[in-house]
Amino acid sequence: MRKIISLIKKFIPKPAYGLYHFSLAFLGALIYGFPSRKMKVIGVIGTKGKTTTANLIAQILNKTGHKAGMATTVNFRIGDKEWINETKQTMLGRFKLQKLLRQMAKENCEYAIVETSSEGILQFRHRFIDYDAAVFTNITPEHLERHGGFENYRRAKVKLFEKVAEKPDGIGIYNLDDPNVEYFLKPGVKNKYGYGKKIPNNKFQIPNNFQISNIKLFPDKSGFDFNSEHFKTKLIGEFNIYNAAATITLALSQNIPVADIKKAIAEAVPPPGRMEIIKSNSGFSVVVDYAHEPASLEAIYKTLTSSNLRAQGSKLICLLGAQGGGRDKWKRSAMGKIAGEYCDEIILTNEDPYDENPLQIITDVEGGFSQIPNNKFQITKNYWKVIDRKEAIKKALSLAQKDDVVVLTGKGGEVWMCVENGRKIPWDEKRIVENLLKD
Repeated sequence: MRKIISLIKKFIPKPAYGLYHFSLAFLGALIYGFPSRKMKVIGVIGTKGKTTTANLIAQILNKTGHKAGMATTVNFRIGDKEWINETKQTMLGRFKLQKLLRQMAKENCEYAIVETSSEGILQFRHRFIDYDAAVFTNITPEHLERHGGFENYRRAKVKLFEKVAEKPDGIGIYNLDDPNVEYFLKPGVKNKYGYGKKIPNNKFQIPNNFQISNIKLFPDKSGFDFNSEHFKTKLIGEFNIYNAAATITLALSQNIPVADIKKAIAEAVPPPGRMEIIKSNSGFSVVVDYAHEPASLEAIYKTLTSSNLRAQGSKLICLLGAQGGGRDKWKRSAMGKIAGEYCDEIILTNEDPYDENPLQIITDVEGGFSQIPNNKFQITKNYWKVIDRKEAIKKALSLAQKDDVVVLTGKGGEVWMCVENGRKIPWDEKRIVENLLKD
């Protein structure tokens, strides 16, 4: 099937690509019997937090007696069965996604949670999926070259809410603290629910508002108030409080009792490679996270430099790179600048170079150091360039002492590294760290 589609695509003029993608979406849904109509489908959209929020929603639904299936960047789930997404696609292609949805329906899932990407929307992968609810986590600049600017990127994402607005009982869940939320509130979704820390005088006139307050962050857990209720979670960092808040709001929209939600959220765990912590026998910690764009990178660093999460006098040792393949080149120096502002020692390395020169990519990241006032970074003194990512991880671990935090960003739970000539190298960042720590 894939070879036939590739052959057909060669003869299609670019102006007709929209019709091509739409036709494939319809064909995929037709072949698998429009399976989304048999379940309640929840789409999760945003720049950051989609995967964690989708995982939390699936866990909370399953723990409260509502069988759920899920498709995310990192993993898939049907009820209690979970497996890794090895495709390197946030949103599966039309046929694979419809096939997975049919499998969920056949196994009597009540809900399907679909991490929905702007790229997927551009290619009509969301069409002929019967979305009942949409969750907006946040939006920051990303994939700007692919979309032709931030406005087009934002316009692609809002299409999910336009689709949910077509349903007479559609549900929208909104992060009211995001500066762009009003844009996502424009589609006439019937039932709107909002959450956030600020919510000034209900300026958005949403009847169902939930306020986050009294946030307490610790090295291995967090606590916060959500209106009058206090919640605890194993997830750390304020950004994860927002992911938990989106999940709680969605659960409340489904009339799940608060007591059940509190118990389930306290037991929930993050997906692989999302703020995943590995303890060493030498007394330092290693954090593996997917953060691959400026806003998420800063959120991770800000969390890990918080005084109540790190011992006084300890170091933050940061390993990072940037994606190749011509993707979002603008963000490379921005990420270097952020690393320079927060980190004590830095190792620049490979991420997914594709056909680009890996050294050029990390040189672009290094360019961000010059934007730091009184730039403190000197090559081989407190920062290093190591192309081989495994060797770079080894270097980062060798620098760490008791109470230090080593943070590895860019790969998270991904299972491949994409290099030249379309090759993919198997990759498991967590396992590499664990094996190096054993040695």
